[in-house]
Amino acid sequence: MTAVGVGVAARPRRLLALRFAARELRGGLRGFSVFILCIALGVMAIAAVSSVASGLADGLAREGRVILGGDLAFTLSLREASAAERAFLDRQGQTSAAATMRAMARAEDGRTALVELKAIDGAYPLYGDVSLEPQQPLATVLAPRDGAFGAAADPALLTRLDLTPGARLALGSAPIEIRALLASEPDKLAGGIGFGPRLLISDAALRASGLLQPGSIVRWHYRLRLPENDASDAAVRVAAAAAKTELPEAGWDVRSRSNASPSLEQNVDRFTQYLTLVGLTALLVGGVGIANAVKSHLDRRRDAIATLKALGATGSRVFAIYLTQVLALAALAALPGLAIGAALPFVIANVFGAALPLPIAPALHANDLGLALLYGLLSAAVFALWPLGRVHDVPVSALFRDTVASDRRWPRPRYIVATALAACSLAGLAVALAYDRRIAAIFVVAAVAIFVLLRLVATLFMALARLALANLHRPGALTPSVVLSLGLGLALLVTVIAIDGNLRRQFLAALPDKAPSFYFLDIPAAEAESFAAFVQAHSSYAKLERVPMLRGRIIASNGVAAERLKPSADAAWALQSDRGITYADEVPAGSRLVEGEWWKPGYRGPPLVSFEKRIADGLGLKLGDPITVNVLGRNITATVANLRSVDWQSLGINFVMVFSPNSFAGAPHTDIATLTFADGGTTAEEIGLLRALSHAFPAVTAVRVREALDAVGQIVVNLVLAIRGATALTLLVAVLVLGGALAAGHRHRVYDAVILKTLGATRGQLLAAYTFEYLALGLATAVLAIAAGTAAAAYVIIKVMNLPFVWLPGPSLLAAAGAIVATVVLGLIGTLMALSHRPGPVLRNL
Repeated sequence: MTAVGVGVAARPRRLLALRFAARELRGGLRGFSVFILCIALGVMAIAAVSSVASGLADGLAREGRVILGGDLAFTLSLREASAAERAFLDRQGQTSAAATMRAMARAEDGRTALVELKAIDGAYPLYGDVSLEPQQPLATVLAPRDGAFGAAADPALLTRLDLTPGARLALGSAPIEIRALLASEPDKLAGGIGFGPRLLISDAALRASGLLQPGSIVRWHYRLRLPENDASDAAVRVAAAAAKTELPEAGWDVRSRSNASPSLEQNVDRFTQYLTLVGLTALLVGGVGIANAVKSHLDRRRDAIATLKALGATGSRVFAIYLTQVLALAALAALPGLAIGAALPFVIANVFGAALPLPIAPALHANDLGLALLYGLLSAAVFALWPLGRVHDVPVSALFRDTVASDRRWPRPRYIVATALAACSLAGLAVALAYDRRIAAIFVVAAVAIFVLLRLVATLFMALARLALANLHRPGALTPSVVLSLGLGLALLVTVIAIDGNLRRQFLAALPDKAPSFYFLDIPAAEAESFAAFVQAHSSYAKLERVPMLRGRIIASNGVAAERLKPSADAAWALQSDRGITYADEVPAGSRLVEGEWWKPGYRGPPLVSFEKRIADGLGLKLGDPITVNVLGRNITATVANLRSVDWQSLGINFVMVFSPNSFAGAPHTDIATLTFADGGTTAEEIGLLRALSHAFPAVTAVRVREALDAVGQIVVNLVLAIRGATALTLLVAVLVLGGALAAGHRHRVYDAVILKTLGATRGQLLAAYTFEYLALGLATAVLAIAAGTAAAAYVIIKVMNLPFVWLPGPSLLAAAGAIVATVVLGLIGTLMALSHRPGPVLRNL
């Protein structure tokens, strides 16, 4: 035969597996419904999360100027820009200045509320628009008129103080009239989390209020709009570099339109990772259903496989035929998931776009959809290769005999290696593309460990059941499938329930023992003693703790510039902006020295600093290393004298950095204080004190700890709600897999029922036996799932979130009880169907 003839003959042989696979699929998709649903749901979850995240990233990038408020933003703490700094900004383009701080707004009837104050100049906003109700020029709203400055207020402030538009309130010593409701502000996303409603005023109103005291905790934001003929990204980089070169000690935080809200982008990336991992968990749980479906399909096709082998088909050929079927079905199943995932950003933008606080730019992201498809195909391969590989060496006689004697041999080494490579590829993909690879690696290790543990438990349970519960050990027993599907789903549910409960307990439950009731900010240093005396006179049995406070930004650590440092994940936040700092002669309450010694009272040597140990370790600092901090426009280099362990959970006053007092001699500052009632205090006592303080010290800001925790807790609740939604998808997959596993064993159930009924067993006896089997199987799996889920939740809470963990047995036991009931009910439904078969037809076909 010529070479051309050989090539022509070879092509049909290469396509033979595809042709046979296509012929077999002509008979329909019977038995693959769970397979298709598991792949579709898992791919949908990953595609949807990735597409929405990409839409948000595109929206943030597209709206970068609006979110930031300019092409560049320069932020200073505690001080305004100097004449030289302002002149530099004005040379670059149009500049707008705004000041933000927390303050107390006092209604005419004495009621008070914490507000997030924002004072703007006439150039604001440089980009975007302020939306008011009723809509009117912003300058008209804020202008002084009839003896009061104007303001636009968040509707929540009016609700809290029971006010209406046109009402007046006091801000410090300035009268303020609310002339409009603030519907939206273009740069709100760049401001981070607020603990009170927004109050928008003019810079003139802020200066008239008396709130700008030396050391007041106020942040000055200078937004820069570059000239339209030179507003390229290169021009932005040049202006930012010039600011650092010409004014190296300004100490300002510089952000460009390309990173308008770094913390928001990081949170989106981090949350996307968590939801992607939950979607991947759905695929992994569905993998058990994939394996069950493949085994069930091979079981139904045993006559066809035997015929192929009898006619000379090799084991490799049979493997190729059915692997082609599985991958084709996986690709087919992924299509609806990809379609729904791709459509979700468009649905969100069109239906909820006006209500969303985040900008979303819906688009088709081929990379995200391709990644979701790859996850689906790899998951199918991981769980299908093993059962498919076993077909290679199974003789024809064993295939015909498989009804009563399941073959338990391992597949050939090459199929084991292929399975391992597919699993490693799936794990490597999950880790390589993760925002936080450490978390992704922990997820992969935990998933593998739980899989192995559940499989070992199933094997052990079957071994123990050989004597006690023989039905759990019989050929074709459902034990491995039920343990894996139920165990994985329930373990994930317990994990989420435990994390949810601990977060709610942390932020929404009772405050810690001896937690302060109030934080007081911006206490003028000159009035600190009279403030303390006033508070003690009105709350004689409460404890007041007061310390000086400044704001400083880490410029360099151990001689390395902050932007070149590579901190650990849990220490990176210390470099992202300015931090609260203080000075003290003694170790602060709530701190414990773990390394080094505290300086002596009255120390007058070179500046020293005490660092919180976890942050110091994350920055690579040790005793004797220098750290440079910019405070009020001056770079101060101090030596690390000691390291402290801080009890942050007490909610008392504490700082990452505590300096020796001589470090800031003569520097203007304010005090911060906490007030703790011996018996926790009552709402009436707290409100009475607030009203008295707002009259006597209008410049002091009071923060109720309970309200602050409620604000944070609401954010946590919303995040957990999203995780619950994603987890519900995984639970749906787990139920599908469980139902599929029971359906896959239906033929064995029919066979068992017929034989036992022929031997004299009654319907009631069989129902009781099967009920006991499912109950024992569900109970054993639930115990293990609770243990695994609790351990996973404890790790996340303690190691990742750095919070204390408490086991909450009630919700976990309730979830386990529900899982056991589901197992028994689904099992009995299948059993009743099996018992309805007449013995005659079944016995004739054995």
